[in-house]
Order: sequence, then C-alpha cells, then structure tokens
Amino acid sequence: MNKFKDNAATETSFGILLALSFSHLANDTLQSVISAVYPLLKESLALSFAQIGLITLVYQISASVFQPVVGFYLDKRPNPWFLPIGMTFTMTGLTTLAFAHTVTLTVVAVFLVGIGSSILHPEASRLTSIASGGKRGMAQSLFQVGGNLGGSLGPLLVALIIAPYGQKHIALFSILSVICILVMIPICKWYKRKLKELKSGKNTMQPIKHLAISRPKLILSLIILLILIFSKYVYMASLTNYYTFYLIEKFGVTVQQSQFYLFGFLFAIALGTLLGGPIGDRVGRKYVIWVSILGTAPFSLMMPYADLQWTCILSLVIGLILSSAFSAILVYAQELLPMKLGLISGLFFGLAFGIAGISAAIMGSIADEKGIEYIYHLVSFMPLLGIVTYFLPNVKRKV
Repeated sequence: MNKFKDNAATETSFGILLALSFSHLANDTLQSVISAVYPLLKESLALSFAQIGLITLVYQISASVFQPVVGFYLDKRPNPWFLPIGMTFTMTGLTTLAFAHTVTLTVVAVFLVGIGSSILHPEASRLTSIASGGKRGMAQSLFQVGGNLGGSLGPLLVALIIAPYGQKHIALFSILSVICILVMIPICKWYKRKLKELKSGKNTMQPIKHLAISRPKLILSLIILLILIFSKYVYMASLTNYYTFYLIEKFGVTVQQSQFYLFGFLFAIALGTLLGGPIGDRVGRKYVIWVSILGTAPFSLMMPYADLQWTCILSLVIGLILSSAFSAILVYAQELLPMKLGLISGLFFGLAFGIAGISAAIMGSIADEKGIEYIYHLVSFMPLLGIVTYFLPNVKRKV
C-alpha cells in the first residue's frame, strides 16, 4: 500500500474535498471553543494568565507532537476510519470541559481535544492531496478555509450560547461532533475503495508532480519554511489567544463584544486562506509566501498604537494577508517530499500548533508581569522575519 502515498487522483473529487472541508470546519469550530472560553474559565476558576498559558501549552502539545507521528504511521499503514476516531476524542474532551471545575480536569479535557486534532489534521490533509486531481493549492485552500471558518465560528457560538448561559452549555457542541462523524462516513468509504483498488492492482492514480531540486536546496527550503512557520504562528498566537483580553483591558469592551471582534478577525483569516492556494497555483507559492508574511509587518507594527476602531480594521487586514501563507507553505513542503504526504502534513500542522502553544505559555507569563499591551508591542516585529523568503529557491515542477 505504500504506493498510495506516491500518487494523486487523475480527477478532482470535489464531493470528497467538500466533505473534508466540512470536517475541518466542524473540527476547528470545536477546537476554537477552548480559547474562546478562556475569559469564562479565568473568572470561574480564578486563573492567572500563566495558568491560561499552561492550559494552552498542554492543548497545543497534544495537538502538535502527535501529528507527525500519526501522519508517519498512516503513510505506512493507511486506515480509512481514523477520522471519526479523532472526532470521538474531541467530543469526549469538550464534554469533559463543560463540567470541569478544577484546573487539572480542564487540562485533561483540553488534552483530549488536542488528540482529536492530531488525528484529523495530517490524515485529512493527506486525503485532500489525494483527492485534488493535481490542483493541490486549490484543494488545500478549500480544506484550510473550512478550518478557518470553523475557527471563526467557535467564538461566535461561544458568545451566543455559552457566555450568556454558562460553561455547561459547552456540552451542546457534542451535537456538531455527531454530525461531523456522519459526514466522515462517506469519506471513509471512498478511501476504503481506493485502498482496495490499489491492493487489487486496479491503480488509476498518476504520479504526483514534485519539485526539481537538489538535496542541499531541499534542506535549505525546509529550514526557511520552518522559520516562516515560526514567524507566522508566534504572532498569530498573540492574536488568537489574547486578542479578547487585549480589547477588554485596553478599550474596556465586554466579554461578549470581544467575542464578536474575535469572530471578525478569524473570518478574515478564513477569507485570506481561501485566496492563498489558488493564487499560489497560478503565480507561484514563493510569491504568496513573500507577500503574506513580510506584507503583514507594516500593519502589525501600527496596531499597538491604534484606537479601538483602527485596531479592529488592522486586525482584519492582518488576518486577511497573513493567513494566505499556510496553504502555500504546506503544498510547497509536500511537493519537496511527495512520498511523505502524511508526515509532512503532520509535521507542519504539528509545528504550527506547537509553536503557538509554547508562545502562548511564554506570553502568558510575560503578560502577568508586564501586561497584555506589552505583548502586542513585543510580537509586532515577528512578520519582519518574512525577509528570509528571499532565500527560498525558485523551483520548477517535474513528474
């Protein structure tokens, strides 16, 4: 079955791509509930920012360290039923979180939710490549936008359902988990048929196009991509995890109002993600990465000095521009090592989660000591690391 990872479908399976995108949407809606309920947990459990950072660290580690492991395992031993297994972990974790009244139980809950993410992301991303029919940038953007839309819906649903009525209403999200599992069943059956075709010798696949690049350039490219992931997610961690606290502390908005502002920012991220992949297919992934990371810098440097209105406007612009990078970075990396789709997907998703978690923990400690506003001054320089994109080789594809 190892041949399966070396091939891409000759035709784009849009039904499967849409189902995978919806699965990503549902998963990330459920995942984003964690950061969205931080203000409620902080109040009900009397948490410090350092404890919030610790909770985020545990969640991000469980959602990152296991991703390349799962990806590597499924490259070797494909299993069509891993997606619903992952969603079951997420559902169990959120149900536990709904009734958690101690820091320890909260940590256990977010750990389980993170495991669910570790299972879904590498496997669903790999299946997205298989179903893409060669339009990998478009397919990954479609997959990613599902996740980003889900990430933006989480805070909105928290504002409408949980904030007014309390923590126990988190359990209502188990309904979405069940719906997602039902949507995953056709994906599992489609994948099972593909595995049977391969095993019986009826292989209708064609080789994935990969990048013509020497080993030294390959290593250099991977190092640069990792630096760019570091830059992007250190900055994004400050926005996604502490944006509500920043607005509440600096401008005096209510918890509910802060959730709506966070929804707008995350929706801008979803829109930028949708645009990034197809543009990368047309003009080249390097140029998308270049504009996305470095192009964010002027806006990130201005935001700490802006009033509420301009802070919201700048955050929308930042979300729109910066989010277009990940699909381009991921597909670029997959084309460097097309025989390791699951491993590369898990590594880059895992690295993104891990960097975000470690950054959140560090920034939580700094925020306790120096305040939230200091964090936004500190991380505003991170997009300047996008300058290293200059050293990313201009490469061509070959079959």
